[in-house]
Amino acid sequence: MARRILTRLGITAAVLGGLWGLYTGYRWLWMTTGWTWPFVVDDLTMPPLHTIVSRLWQPAASDQPWLLRVLLEKAAFTAKEALVGFTLGAVVGFAIGVVFHFSNLLRRGFLPYVVGSQTVPILAIAPMVVIWLGGRGLPVWVPVAVIAAFLTFFPVAINTLRGLDAADPRKLELMRSYAASGWATLWRVKFPSALPYLFSALKVSATASVVGAIIGELPSSIQEGLGGAILTFNQYYSLDPSALWATNIVAAALGIVFFLAVLLVEKLVVRRAPENVA
Repeated sequence: MARRILTRLGITAAVLGGLWGLYTGYRWLWMTTGWTWPFVVDDLTMPPLHTIVSRLWQPAASDQPWLLRVLLEKAAFTAKEALVGFTLGAVVGFAIGVVFHFSNLLRRGFLPYVVGSQTVPILAIAPMVVIWLGGRGLPVWVPVAVIAAFLTFFPVAINTLRGLDAADPRKLELMRSYAASGWATLWRVKFPSALPYLFSALKVSATASVVGAIIGELPSSIQEGLGGAILTFNQYYSLDPSALWATNIVAAALGIVFFLAVLLVEKLVVRRAPENVA
């Protein structure tokens, strides 16, 4: 166990070091040669990494605490929205997958619309959701959670359907020979076979919920979350570009935390996944 943890930490450190070297090398090469394609590289477009990191330990503003503390507080607010949206989207997606599995009529009739819902840009949907739900006396974070749920439900629905359809036919035949009910077959055979597929979708949806929460905060004028911080620092980008870059790093870290949380639950629940699960 200790060796496995050390190996993973080493791989993580190697990946982070590689990204650091790639960013720094790209920046140095373009600034040295003076190339302007695909864009001009300077301290404004690509601030030095040490400047971005050190900015976290500087005051967010003249009368505020360190930027890192401010961003962590905003990340906690966004995490609440993302968690509610992730939970709601996962439940709805799982229910849709189960219904489609048991009803070919509903699958043929509504699956194209479920797929089509994901072709609409989320930036076009977010303002409408905020307008629809914002005037009903609900907390300001509820529309944001709904937007996060919208990005979450689709992978869960599709992978739940795939997993339920992939149940071992021999086990299904055995359950039929025992005259088991449909719910017993679902719980004892189909649901265990769908778990690897389900967790594959949940890992994708976990990060998508964070993206949805941040996008939902943009038209909501919510200043307590990372979306509000991105809007604020974007207005002052020419004066303080490192603040926006640091905010993006914290947002990415929040998505990674959500992913790792689902991965940990998967390790505890799923002991053996089928080889054909992506």
